[in-house]
Amino acid sequence: MKSGFALIGQTADSIPHVNQELAMADLAFVATTIAVFALVALIARGVTKL
Repeated sequence: MKSGFALIGQTADSIPHVNQELAMADLAFVATTIAVFALVALIARGVTKL
């Protein structure tokens, strides 16, 4: 297991897996946001039919 101290002074560009992890986190955030808005739209559509 590597120590967290080895990362001090390095940028995200110099650490190979950090950029990929950040991109996946961004993608997950966007997908979650779209899913929440879709769910809200379905609920609003159901409420208007009442």
